[in-house]
Amino acid sequence: MILYGRNPVHEALRAGRRPVSQVWATKQAAQEPWLRGVDVSIVTADQVEQRAGSSAHQGICAQTTGYPYVSAAELLARESPLIVALDELEDPQNVGAIARTAECVGATGLVLPERRSAEVTPAVCKASAGAVEHLRIARVRNVADFLGEAKAAGAWCYGAAGEEGAVAYDTPDYRGGVVLVLGAEGKGLRRRVAQSCDALVALPLLGHIGSLNVSAAAAALLYEILQQRRSS
Repeated sequence: MILYGRNPVHEALRAGRRPVSQVWATKQAAQEPWLRGVDVSIVTADQVEQRAGSSAHQGICAQTTGYPYVSAAELLARESPLIVALDELEDPQNVGAIARTAECVGATGLVLPERRSAEVTPAVCKASAGAVEHLRIARVRNVADFLGEAKAAGAWCYGAAGEEGAVAYDTPDYRGGVVLVLGAEGKGLRRRVAQSCDALVALPLLGHIGSLNVSAAAAALLYEILQQRRSS
């Protein structure tokens, strides 16, 4: 895998979860302080773009291995885990943004379905600002089945939904094991996934627009969860 962008490369080096075998950078980008001691090949911006396959490289890219996914069981084994499960989100920008927020609030991990979902690609790494290098991410065959396993492990599962049939986002007690489930862009949670949740929660929408971007909704919900868990 070729990572591109300053934050993704920096965090891959800092986290050390997967080896970085080669770094290419422009002369200017190679002056970053965190690259001291790293063997960097100086190349042109066009050469970086050719290797990265993207113009959003910020003058640097690096070769590493595929993403080191963990098992869902590993996430559930943690004490009082906070897990974010994404139900068929295909936009790498949204998946990356949610991963970034999840890492910032100290979430235990992220769960993605194996099909009809963005996986951890270089674009997701870039959108997450490198957060995926620190966040544990698992892939599961079926999200609804995973929620059943989470409940069996003692976690409560809350699905983000529209206001109809849902409780206010600040009503549940988010202490202990929690799984927050977010649905796909435009479609929301699939029926079986929604039915597998203990409750559906909704953010208030007081303006003229009828919905939030899924990554914005994730941020609002995760910080409510964090606030409750810290106050306890």
